[in-house]
Amino acid sequence: MAGSKMSLPLAAAVAAVLSVLLAASTHAGPEMDPYKILGVTRSASQAEIKKVYKRLAKEWHPDKNKNPGAEDMFIKITKSYEILSSEDKRANYDRYGQTDDTQPYGNNRYGNRHDGFYFDESFFNFPFNSKNHRDFTDSKYTLHFNQYVNNVVPDSYKRPYLIKITSDWCFSCIHIEPVWKEVVQEMESLGVGIGVVDVGYERRLANHLGAHRTPSILGVINGKVTFFHYAVAKEHLRQFVEDLLPQRLVERVTDKNDLQFLNSWHELNKPHVLLFDQVPAVPLLYKLTAFAYKDYLQFGYVDQGLSETANLQKQFNINTYAPTMLIFKENTDKPADIIQAKGMKKQIIEEFMSNNKFLLAPRLVSQKLFDELCPVKQFHRRRKYCVLLITGDEEIFSFGNQAFLSFASANTREVVRFAYVYQRLQQPLCDILMQNKESAQSPPQVVILERRNAAGKAFYKPVTAWNGSEEDKQRLLEELDRLQKDPSILIHDAMLPELNNEFASMFVIRWIYASYDYLSEVIDDILHNNWREMMPLLSLIFSALFILFGTVVIQAFSDSSDDKQTKPKAKDGTKAENECIFNTNTPLSKNFVEVTELTDITYISNLVKLRPGHMNIVLVLTDASKNILLSKFAKEVYSFTGSLTLHFSFLNIDKHSEWMSTLLEYAQDAMQIDAEEDDGGARKADYTGYVLALNGHKKYLCLFRPVYTGEDHDSRSSEDEGGAPGGRSRSRSRDDHPPRKSNRSRSISTLQIHHKLDRLGLWMERLMEGTLPRYYIPTWPGIDKITPCK
Repeated sequence: MAGSKMSLPLAAAVAAVLSVLLAASTHAGPEMDPYKILGVTRSASQAEIKKVYKRLAKEWHPDKNKNPGAEDMFIKITKSYEILSSEDKRANYDRYGQTDDTQPYGNNRYGNRHDGFYFDESFFNFPFNSKNHRDFTDSKYTLHFNQYVNNVVPDSYKRPYLIKITSDWCFSCIHIEPVWKEVVQEMESLGVGIGVVDVGYERRLANHLGAHRTPSILGVINGKVTFFHYAVAKEHLRQFVEDLLPQRLVERVTDKNDLQFLNSWHELNKPHVLLFDQVPAVPLLYKLTAFAYKDYLQFGYVDQGLSETANLQKQFNINTYAPTMLIFKENTDKPADIIQAKGMKKQIIEEFMSNNKFLLAPRLVSQKLFDELCPVKQFHRRRKYCVLLITGDEEIFSFGNQAFLSFASANTREVVRFAYVYQRLQQPLCDILMQNKESAQSPPQVVILERRNAAGKAFYKPVTAWNGSEEDKQRLLEELDRLQKDPSILIHDAMLPELNNEFASMFVIRWIYASYDYLSEVIDDILHNNWREMMPLLSLIFSALFILFGTVVIQAFSDSSDDKQTKPKAKDGTKAENECIFNTNTPLSKNFVEVTELTDITYISNLVKLRPGHMNIVLVLTDASKNILLSKFAKEVYSFTGSLTLHFSFLNIDKHSEWMSTLLEYAQDAMQIDAEEDDGGARKADYTGYVLALNGHKKYLCLFRPVYTGEDHDSRSSEDEGGAPGGRSRSRSRDDHPPRKSNRSRSISTLQIHHKLDRLGLWMERLMEGTLPRYYIPTWPGIDKITPCK
C-alpha cells in the first residue's frame, strides 16, 4: 500500500519532467527568420522594413487573401515586423538568433557563473565581472570574431563603428566608463554602430584589430581600423567620429554655386539634397546620413546665417525657425519632396531618404543600380516591371529623352519603374534587347522587361521606336495597360549580361588611393608609438638599408683597391693596355676586354654559327695601326662587356682585304666607301678603323665609319658618322708633301688613327637600342683566302 502511494507522486514527477523537457525541446527547435519572411536584408533601414511590412500585410491579410496558408503567413509577417521594428529585439536577434525576448542574452555567455550558489556581490564591492556591469556594455554590444567579419565590416561601408577594447580587472576601464556611456547613448541615436571587445574572451578579434592594450577605443569605417589616441572626453570622441567620415561628403552651397550643384544631377545620376539650418557647422547627423546614402544621393548644406544664401532662402520660401530639407530630382526649380521640423530624428530622415533614393527616370550605370531599380520577381503579387529607353547621349536624342522623362513623371503605377541606358556605354545589354541589330547605332527603342532570377533571365517585349511624339506616348501607355491585365504579353526571353560600371575609377586612381591610405596608417602609427604594429615594417626597412649601405661600402673599397693595383705608369701605359687586350688565354676580369682575331680558324664559330641573338663586334685594322686601334677599341667598348650577347673580334685588313670588299659588295645599300690612290693611280679603299656589327644568324651587319674629332692643323673635324674625312685629309697631306714624311707628319697620322674611334661609344649605344640601319646579305663570304702582301 505504501509502495503504491509512493508511485503516484513519482509518476507525476516523471510526467512533469518529461513535459518540461518536451517544452524545452520544442522551444529549442528552429526559429523563424524575420528577414527572410519580410524579404529584406540585414542592413535594411526602418523605413524600408515598414514599407515592406505594409505591402505584405495587405497582400496576406486573411480577409483579402483566400489562400489556406494566408492566416499563418500573416501571423509570421506581423511577428517579424514586431522583432525588426524594435531596436532591442532586432539587435538581440542579430547577435544571438533569438526571437523570444524572455530568453537571456547570449545563452548565459556572460550570465551568472555561480548557479546554485549565492554570493553577495556587495561583499566584494568590485564591479568586475558583475552582471549589472556587463548589462550595458558587454551583453548588448559585445562583438565576436565572426560577427565582426560578417556584419560589422560590411555595415561599416554605410555607417562608422565605435569599438571599445576592455578586459577583466582593468582598473583604467572603470575611469572611462561614465564618459563611454554618455557617448554611446548619443552616438547610437545618431546611427553610429557600437561594439565592445573583451580581450579575455575574444583574443583573436583583438589581435585582428591590432589592439594590444586595454582600455583602447577605435573606429571602423569602410573596413579600415583607426585608433583613438587622445584623452577620453565626450567632445574628443565626438570629433573622432566626425573625423572618420570622408571630407567631401557634404558640399557648401550658396547663391553663387547653387545652380552648378543642382544641375549636376544628370552627370552624377543622383537626386540632390539641400539642408537649410542656422548653425555654421554641418550637423553630425546630416554627415552620417550623407555617408549612409552616398551611393544614391548628393548632399549640400546651406548656412542660413550667411548673407550669401539669402536668395536661396527666398527662392524656396525657407522657414528660419526650423531646419528644412529639400530633395531635387530632374526638376531643379521645384523640390520633389520636403520635410521641416525642429530636432529632426534619425528615423524621420532615413524614411525621407529611402523614399527618394532614385531619380524619376535614372540612367542604368551599374549592375547594382539595375538590381535595385528592377528587382528579381519573388512572388506573383510582387511583380516589378521596368520600362527601359535605349538611346544615345548625342544632342539629336535630347528631345526624345526629355519626352520620356515627362512620361515617367506622370506615371502613377507602383509596379512600373522607368530608366534609360546609353547604347554606346552598355552595348552588350542593348544588342540583346534591340530589334534592329544591323547598325552600330540603332534608333532609340522602348522595351518593357521583367527579371525572373538573379542569374540574368528576363522576359521582355520591344514596344516601339521612340522619338518622343504623342503617338509613341499613346502606344506605350496602351502597352502598360495591357501588361497590367495580362503579364503574358512579354513574349521574348533572354539571359541579360552584367552591366558595365560606368563610374568605376581607373586602376591607377584606386592604387593611388590605396597607397595614400597605407602611408597614412604608417605615419599615424609612428606618431603615436604603436611600435608593436610597426616592428615588422621597420625591421624590413632597416634590413634593406643595411644591405644597400654595406654593398655600396664594399664596392667603394673594392674599386679603390683595384685602381691602385691596375693603375699603369705613364711610360708603360700603352704596353699595359695592349697586354690586357691581346691576352686571350686569361679569364675575363673586371678591367679586361677579350678580343679575338677573326681568322679562317675562328670564322665559323665566331660568325657563321653564332647563336641566335648574339652579335660579333669586329674592328678592322692593319699591322701598323693594330696597337693604337685595339687600345682605343677596348676603352670604347668596355662599358658594354657586361652583355652576354656581344662578342669582340678584330680583322687584319692586310690579310683579308678581299673578304672585306666582297662583304660590302653584298651589302648593296651600304654607304659609299672612300678610297685613296696608290702609286699606280688605282683607287684603293681604306677600311682602317671601321667597325662591323655582324649578326651571324639573321645575316645582316651594321657599319661604323671612323670619325675624327681631334684638333689638327692639317685636317678638319666632322660630326657626321657616315663621312670619312680622315682618309681625305691624309690624301691631301700626302699630295702636299709627296717626297717624304717628317716626324711631325708621322705624329699627326698617329693622332688621327687614335681619334678614328672617338664616336664608337655613341654608335654602340644606338646599336643596343636597335636604331642603326641594317644591311642584309645573302650569305657570308669565305675568309680562307689570304691577301698576299705587296
